[in-house]
Amino acid sequence: MNDNEIVGSEFAEVAVSVDTTANGPRLRLEDRRTGRVRHLDALELEALVWLPDGHMSRLLDPSADRWREDAGS
Repeated sequence: MNDNEIVGSEFAEVAVSVDTTANGPRLRLEDRRTGRVRHLDALELEALVWLPDGHMSRLLDPSADRWREDAGS
């Protein structure tokens, strides 16, 4: 796995690296606040690129999931 790069702002901080331990390379994302990790393969990344702006805005609404007690369950 490659070294982490940190992408951060006043709202979030995420460690980003490429994980090559699976069948193919995947992007490894780690929320530095919670330690939660998500891996994204090429198809998932392409889906994000093609996601309409309205859908992305809903994903970025922190009140939808991030602040809920049952988030991540």
